Amino acid sequence: MRIVYVVGTRPNFVKTAPVIGALRERLPAGRHAIVHTGQHYDRLMSEVFLEELGVPAPDHMLEVGSGSHAAMTARTMERLEPVLLEENPDLLIVPGDVNSTLAAVLVGVKLGIPVAHVESGLRSFDMTMPEEVNRIVADRFSELLFLHSEEAVENLRAEGIPDERMHMVGNTMIDTLVALEGRFRAAGAAARLGVEPGAYALVTLHRPALVDGPLLPQTVEQLAALAHEMPVVFPVHPRTRKMMEDIEPGSPGLLLTDPLGYLDFLSLVADAGAVLTDSGGIQEETTYLGVPCFTLRDNTERPVTVRAGTNTLLGLDPAAIATIPTALSERGPAPSGPPPLWDGRAAERIADVITKGLPR
Repeated sequence: MRIVYVVGTRPNFVKTAPVIGALRERLPAGRHAIVHTGQHYDRLMSEVFLEELGVPAPDHMLEVGSGSHAAMTARTMERLEPVLLEENPDLLIVPGDVNSTLAAVLVGVKLGIPVAHVESGLRSFDMTMPEEVNRIVADRFSELLFLHSEEAVENLRAEGIPDERMHMVGNTMIDTLVALEGRFRAAGAAARLGVEPGAYALVTLHRPALVDGPLLPQTVEQLAALAHEMPVVFPVHPRTRKMMEDIEPGSPGLLLTDPLGYLDFLSLVADAGAVLTDSGGIQEETTYLGVPCFTLRDNTERPVTVRAGTNTLLGLDPAAIATIPTALSERGPAPSGPPPLWDGRAAERIADVITKGLPR
C-alpha cells in the first residue's frame, strides 16, 4: 500500500505524527511518503518540531511559504500535483483545516486519489474564518472522515455526509501529548524563563481577526495590565511579531519570547496557571492537561472543550482579558478527565480502519 501524508503547519505535525507511526508499524512494507508544504517555514516552527516528534524527514519539500490564501493554495496545488503523480498513492491523508489541507484535498480528488481527513466534522459556523471553508471542502470530498468528538457526527449529517464515511477514532493530537508527556513534564521550561509553575498565564495569538488590525494594540495593553496580577509569558508567532513592531509592551511582567520548540511549549502549557489563546489545538491540549483556557474568540469549532469545563470563550474582546484573575479565583473543582477516546490510541484506531480487509 502506498500512502502520502501532507502536512504544512505546526498543528499538522502534531496530528499526523502518530498516524504515520501507527501505519508504518502496521504496513512496514508499504510506501509512506511525507510531503511538507512549507506553509510554516520558520525553523523553530517546523524543522525543530519535526525533530522533537521523531517524524521521519519529509520526502518532498514544497517550500510554499506565506502569502494570501489564494496564493498559498495555488502554489501548493501546483507543486503537489507532480508529487502525487510520481508517488501514485492508494491513499492521501490530510489533517486539520489549513490552506495546505484544502489544496491537498482538491489535488487528490481531481486525480482520483482516495482522501482521508483527520480531525473531521469540526465547525465554528463562522464563514469569515478561512479554516471553516477548508474544513467543509475537506469533509465534502474525503472518503474517510476521522472524527474526534460527538458534535462532529451531527455537523456532518447536517451537510448530507453519510454515516458510513464517518469513523469516530478520538483525537490524534492527544496521542502525541501522551507519547511525549514524560519528556515535556521534565523539560522545566517555566523555571528556565524565571516564572513559577502554576502562577503565570501563557499567551498565544495568531489569527488575523486579532493581529491584523486595531485589536492587537488593545490586546497587548490588556496583557500588560494582566501582568500586574500574574506573570504573562507570550511566545510570539512570527506573523504576530511582525504586526507588533510598533507596539510597546509596557510592563516588566509581560515576557515576550521567540516561538518555542514543541516540548518546551507543552512544558509551559502544563505548568501554566491559565492559558489565553485564539488557537484551536491549544483548546484541546489544555483540556487534556486540565489547565484553565480562555479563548479570545466569539466562537469555537471545539465546543467539547467548553463542555469539559476547561475552556471559556471570552469573545473577540480584549477588555475581557481583565476578567481572567476573577474567573480563576472563582473556578470550581477541576474537570474529571478528558473527553471520550482522547486516550492516546486514536492513531491505532485510524490504522484499524485503513488496514481493515487488507491481506496480512
